[in-house]
Amino acid sequence: MFSTRSPRPVLTASAAVLALLLTGCSQSGGEDSAEEPAIGAVPTLLESRSLTFPISAYLPDEQQLGVLGEAQDILIDQCMQRYGFRYQLRQKADPAVKHDFARRYGLSDPAEAARLGFENPQLSGREKPPQPQLGPNEKLVLHGLEVDPSLPVPMSQEEAEKSDVATTVVAGQKVPAGGCARESSLKLLSPTKDTVESMVVQGFGFDAYARSRKDSRVTKAIKSWSECMGKHGYTVDNPMDRPPGIEDANLSSPQAIAMAKQDVDCKKETNLVGIWYTVELAYQKRVIEQNAENLDRAKKQLDERMKLAASLIAGA
Repeated sequence: MFSTRSPRPVLTASAAVLALLLTGCSQSGGEDSAEEPAIGAVPTLLESRSLTFPISAYLPDEQQLGVLGEAQDILIDQCMQRYGFRYQLRQKADPAVKHDFARRYGLSDPAEAARLGFENPQLSGREKPPQPQLGPNEKLVLHGLEVDPSLPVPMSQEEAEKSDVATTVVAGQKVPAGGCARESSLKLLSPTKDTVESMVVQGFGFDAYARSRKDSRVTKAIKSWSECMGKHGYTVDNPMDRPPGIEDANLSSPQAIAMAKQDVDCKKETNLVGIWYTVELAYQKRVIEQNAENLDRAKKQLDERMKLAASLIAGA
């Protein structure tokens, strides 16, 4: 997703769409989808920070997300100007920002564990930017009407231009469903009905990850990791959960650091990261093969979004 700095609804899909996606994904390969994919040789891995995943080729990276976010702010401002308002939250994309998978399979960096325990440096210190005070009409134009979330709303700009669902009027002009925030999202990310939303592509990745978590080779590795932790006095069975007794107030306490170091040591001893990563890759490759047409279209549409974003920024 984009940065949490602005109130826009980005890269979103309805729960129904995502449910249909995952149902289709599970059925797209017929009976073969129920079988565990072959994985070949398993590398020895520990830190997951720099891992790469094939599904990422079809999704915007962190730098592209920053550019898209900047462009979407411009579209929000253009929309707000139709009603006599301005949108002032625009920030420049940071070309240096990068995404990593440091906690993909739980804590796996020995140095980080020894220094921070279970504290996640990616989450600590994040603050929401100050939000401007909005007048009633300004808020209505930005966010649209508050409506029952179960009501159907247009899922593309093409549909929105023909729909009056959840719309209202301000200054004699129709405010679209979801206001300027949603309109900007649809214009940039879902202009037509055949758009493959980024959340759909993310859904393929979520499905592959969920399947890998239940794969017998991964569950066996997790059991081995849990047994290793048990030998050192820690009763834990899920490497993704915060261990018992570790709360927000003591993420970096001596107790937490000792447990975090042992957590990483046991991942190294059992090669949990190497096994899980290899299995997840196999599921991602399978889902990519099963959905090649949609994903190829998603890649082309991402390229089109980036060109549009660049033109908006250049003209601002």
